[in-house]
Amino acid sequence: MSKVLFVYAKGGPPLGYALSRVAARSAVHLLALSALPPTVAASADRLCASVLSPSEPERRDLVSLIVSRAQAVGADAVVTFSEYAVVAVAEACEKLGLAGAGGNCALARDKRMMRRTWQEQGISQPRFRPVATEQDLHDAATALRFPLLLKAAWSAGSTAHRTLRRPDEVPAAWARAREVMAESAQLGYAELHVADAGADFLVEEIVQGTASEWFDQEGWGDYVSVEGVVVDGDFRPVCLSGRMPTVEPFTERAGITPAALPHDAQRRIVALARDAVDALGLRNCGTHTEIKLGADGQMWVIETAARFGGAMTIPQIEEVFGLDLIGMLTDHLLGREVSWPAEARTPQEADGAAGSLVVLAVDGAGEAWPDRRLWDFPTVREAVPVSAGSRLSVVAENSLPDGTLVPVYDPAAGANTMAALCLLSAADPETVIRDFRTLVDALPKVLPHGTTEAQS
Repeated sequence: MSKVLFVYAKGGPPLGYALSRVAARSAVHLLALSALPPTVAASADRLCASVLSPSEPERRDLVSLIVSRAQAVGADAVVTFSEYAVVAVAEACEKLGLAGAGGNCALARDKRMMRRTWQEQGISQPRFRPVATEQDLHDAATALRFPLLLKAAWSAGSTAHRTLRRPDEVPAAWARAREVMAESAQLGYAELHVADAGADFLVEEIVQGTASEWFDQEGWGDYVSVEGVVVDGDFRPVCLSGRMPTVEPFTERAGITPAALPHDAQRRIVALARDAVDALGLRNCGTHTEIKLGADGQMWVIETAARFGGAMTIPQIEEVFGLDLIGMLTDHLLGREVSWPAEARTPQEADGAAGSLVVLAVDGAGEAWPDRRLWDFPTVREAVPVSAGSRLSVVAENSLPDGTLVPVYDPAAGANTMAALCLLSAADPETVIRDFRTLVDALPKVLPHGTTEAQS
């Protein structure tokens, strides 16, 4: 039987979901770089041939650790679905002679190198500058046009994003962004292979997006993601996912599969995503490419990744298009024949729609809830009406236990302050949008009171 070394770290699709799909294809040996979610620990023992949680000293040379573990278990492939481990796994696969993302993987991880590569290729993107010091940020602020977005070069989940509207905001933005990166590292949301990655940043101009010229229905955000895979260097787009508007500054609230776009718009978006992915020279990996939508058909690539989209993006694709992307990629890495979609699937080919909502303590307008509330999904399920035929559930692995105080939303910390992740299955994308808007409006009213202390 074939053997796969599964390198787990925080981020990516839920571990329970991903692990079950890999285990259906091969014997699995789990290398856990983060603590296993309590909801998954028991099933991991059942699904895996071995589970190893290395000590801190063993993790200091992560590539060597992955190589030695792969050799010890006789792995025929090494996989990871975490943004924080993709570079280390790619380098380990190179050393092992196994199929992987390839030697250019860091270009899809370090946003500074990613943007420079696209700049050299003339690919549409916001104007930017890499910054390593507060003085660098001051200098960049004089060269770029406000408003600006400061972001960590190695972050994920909109962590450490800070909006700057005036030059005098530079010192505070720089200090807070660095603090958040340090806090994220303590929570396990940080690059695992590159030393001092939390000190690397870039700043970019905030381009003006619009959703109304692309979508027929209100409630969509002004950017989409193209989900896909690179197979032996060839980019294969799978489908497009849409979003609800982000929460200030750019924290994702909800992802919806499929994005309800006309065929011509989807075709143009996929073409830009292909240019962006091809420029990075990846070999064998999932991809997740975010594209901002502007007026008069203008588009900008925001970023791409050498891994599948996180949260529930991949389970949503399986639900509506019947494609088990994790299982398919595992098969490919093991050298098996896989029938990838010939082109990106369209909304007309979808069987219904699915979406995932990040529960944040902000209302539909992005304003903080007036008081503290306790997360309690049974209350939500009973008290919030969804459309006939819609099914609402909670992703326990990515949610706080019922009865936990919902964190105060911190714009700089982004998704680090989420309380829960909810999944909705519905008849079509428009129904997902409508039900999620109902849910967002209802949460601060129906959830049990926590404390009477107002959020600040």
